[in-house]
Amino acid sequence: MKLLQPIELGNKQLKNSMAMAPMTRCRADINGLVGNSTVLYYKQRASAGLIISEAINISQQALGSPLTPGLYKKEQIDAWKKVTEAVHQKDGVIYAQLWHTGRVGHSLVKNGELPVAPSAIAIQGQQHFTMEGMKDYEIPRALTLEEVEQIIQDYKQAAINAIEAGFDGVELHAAFGYLPNQFLAESANQRTDQYGGSNENRNRFVLEILQEMVAAIGPNKVAIRLSPTSVYNGIVHQNPIEQFTLLMNEINSLPLAYVHLMNVPFPADKFPHYPSNALETFGQLTHHCLIANCGYTKESGEEELQKGNAHLISYGTLFLSNPDLPKRFELNEALNEPDRTTMYGGQDAGYIDYPFLD
Repeated sequence: MKLLQPIELGNKQLKNSMAMAPMTRCRADINGLVGNSTVLYYKQRASAGLIISEAINISQQALGSPLTPGLYKKEQIDAWKKVTEAVHQKDGVIYAQLWHTGRVGHSLVKNGELPVAPSAIAIQGQQHFTMEGMKDYEIPRALTLEEVEQIIQDYKQAAINAIEAGFDGVELHAAFGYLPNQFLAESANQRTDQYGGSNENRNRFVLEILQEMVAAIGPNKVAIRLSPTSVYNGIVHQNPIEQFTLLMNEINSLPLAYVHLMNVPFPADKFPHYPSNALETFGQLTHHCLIANCGYTKESGEEELQKGNAHLISYGTLFLSNPDLPKRFELNEALNEPDRTTMYGGQDAGYIDYPFLD
């Protein structure tokens, strides 16, 4: 089974071709610190070839959802050191997913500060979770050019902090409607400076972040996650095939560890100009190791690898509820059912109490 075969990633040898996808779990404290339960959570799942951490806020401004972790203070870095040490003790490899939520937040979560975005355009038709319940999205504050440049430096510093914390690399979260994805999309980006207008300009923010992070921590330690067909969080692209083809070609010039591509389903009747299969359309363009994501099973993931469409498959919910997922695949054992009520918050139940085969 190719899913269980070792594979090289950057300068690391992975024990199999299965990645644990990044999953927000909202188990940090109010200061963005992860605790002992988080250490055990990742240690339990260290049989994955690669662990990609939950999204980690790169700055105070980046925060959008309550009880999500940070990587911009010394105590946060020190807390993550315990996680990476635990994973490495189990011969695991772990990357930090770096996160700026942009307009996907609320002032109730941000000490009264409005969320920021490329342009002052609110998300419509969705609500955001706060400690006071679900709230309509606010109109975000448009970032100044100086603030855009500062955020790029915040990503660079977060990458440096991640390496200090013991992570093996970093993944830029440029998917699912968060700030880098907002810069990519016309529905969120109406800027008239060098970060808006043309495909080249809308791609610029993402590329400059990647360039700064590679310069800071070295080659083959930086990666990116993209979701060209996701319409979540109010993201709409006018010409995704043209734009993401350009972006993938631009990314090829950088010494990245991998590209993590989400093959997100979408309402085809509303978006006839979208490619029906993002992996097949864009995956073949990359020169980098390719990780495929979105709803894969053991069988469909294996088929994708056998076809040569990807090098690794990332699993989210399956790793959440099955800490020993590779062993279960190997032995063709039944899978635990996930408790969806505890996915985004709570204590240890639904977090570190899922049973192993033993």
